[in-house]
Parts: sequence; C-alpha cells; structure tokens
Amino acid sequence: MNMAWNVFKFCTALRALGSIMIVFVLGIIGVTYYAVVIAHYGPSLFLGGFDSLSAVVVIFLFHFLLVMVIWSYFAVVLTDPGGVPPNWKPPRDEEKGEVDPLVSFSYGSPELGSNQSAVPGDSPNQDIRFCRKCNQFKPPRTHHCSVCKRCILKMDHHCVWVVNCVGALNYKYFLLFLFYTFLGATLGSLSLLRVFIEFFNDGEIAETPGTLAATFITFVLNIAFALSILGFLIMHITLVGANTTTIEAYEKKMTPKWRYDLGWKKNFEQVFGTEKKFWFIPAYSEEDLRRMPSLQGLEYPTRPDWQPPLQH
Repeated sequence: MNMAWNVFKFCTALRALGSIMIVFVLGIIGVTYYAVVIAHYGPSLFLGGFDSLSAVVVIFLFHFLLVMVIWSYFAVVLTDPGGVPPNWKPPRDEEKGEVDPLVSFSYGSPELGSNQSAVPGDSPNQDIRFCRKCNQFKPPRTHHCSVCKRCILKMDHHCVWVVNCVGALNYKYFLLFLFYTFLGATLGSLSLLRVFIEFFNDGEIAETPGTLAATFITFVLNIAFALSILGFLIMHITLVGANTTTIEAYEKKMTPKWRYDLGWKKNFEQVFGTEKKFWFIPAYSEEDLRRMPSLQGLEYPTRPDWQPPLQH
C-alpha cells in the first residue's frame, strides 16, 4: 500500500480556518503594539534624557515596520495570485504558425492543431501540460491548487496565514511580508528584552499583572516568530536566487541547467522588478509591468544555453 502523500495538499485540512487566521495575525499585532508602545515606550517619552530618546527611536521604527507589515500582508491577502485566462493556449508565431519558442518546450510539438486532443497521453509528446481538473492548458510553471480549486500562475504554495495562494502576482508581496515581519518581531523582542530579564531576576517591576502577562506573551511570540521566519526567509531568498518556486524545488525539477536560471541579478528582477525604488514596497512600477511579461505570470525568459530534453 502506498502511504506517500503530497504535503501541499495538507492545506485542504486547514480550509475551515479561513479569515480566522487574519484575525489571529491582527491579534498578535495588537498585543505587540500594547506591550511595546502603550505599556513601555509610550510612557518613556516623558521621562527625558536617554529614555525619551530611545523611546522616540523605538516607537518610530516600530510604527514604520508596522505600516509595512500590514501593507504587505493585505497586499498578499487581497491580490489575486494569478489565474489562467479562459481558453488560454500556447502562443503561436503568427507568421510561421508555430508555438512561441518561449513555451514550445513546455507544450510539445508546434504542430498540435486546434482540433487535436491536448490531454497528456493522447499526444506523442508528453511535455504538453494540461489540467484535467480545470480542463484547460497550463502556462509554464503553473500548478493546480487543491484548496483554491484552480490553476495558479507560478504557484509557490497555498499559505494558510494569508488565506490565499502565493503565486506570480503576489509572491513579491509575500516575501516583503516575511521580511518586514522578521524585522518587526526582532525589534519587538529586543525592545522587551530588558523587562523580560528583570522578570526572571526578581527585580522590582512597577507593572500590573496584566501588563506583565502581555509583555511576557509578546516577547515569547515575537522571538519565536523571528526565529521561524528567519529560516523561512532564507529558504525563499535561496529560491529567488535560483529563480524557482517551492513546488518546483519539491518536485525536484531543479537541474544543473535550470531553464529559468538567468543569474542572481536577473532572477531577482523577475520577482521584484528593475525599478529600485519599488523593491521594498508591495507594488510595481507601470514601466516594469509593461515591459516584463514575467510579472504577469504567463511568459518567462529562459537561459540562452538551455537545451530541451531530446524527444524519443
């Protein structure tokens, strides 16, 4: 009996959580805001001297990161990750009547006619990608999400924390959410470290039991999030550097000459765009959206020295 199972389908068991996860995330942000700003560094603004200066710095950084976390988070939640357009088919060269070289190796023979079957197995070329569940062609790097019940362009994974798929159109926003959440959690942990140490040193702490409890919970949660997100962030930085996705790495599609690996700089631009002023905000410039098809999720440049596997 085959006991193997696909980890990416595990999210189907979490579908019932829905918007509860959004409330949970906002709840963590709220508790952190209370512990850092209201309970500790807000009152320190009026103490004068170094205490006031450090409070100004912490509160400014905290609010900046808070804005970026919330902006990036809801950009991921509310942005469609990218679906396959209705009746999409591999683009053809209008003059030659051939499949575009960019996708021809993923979709098989350019001689596939419009009346021929596109279902894998019915064609001698096994590279044709067709989703039986959606009953449509699949563009390069597209996968079917069992939670969203549709094909997602350049799907990375379905994330229960954002109640959405992470794909071509919101992957950058997801990475920024991880980045700013890591910085925010680190700042929250460091800013409360003094109180946490005093708590275990049996020092005099002029705080109510409720404030102490909120501070303790906030410190533990933030340091746990910072450490866990750091590992996740490093993994995704590695994936961006290789121009691959979690699913592509999971399916072991990485080869010594991965067709989409254009070098670290161009790989980075495939996700973040070329306009540097837009790299650290969840948005793209109109110019990048116009001139970079990869940001639309349907076409991806390939490395010039890549050769398709020989057909037998």
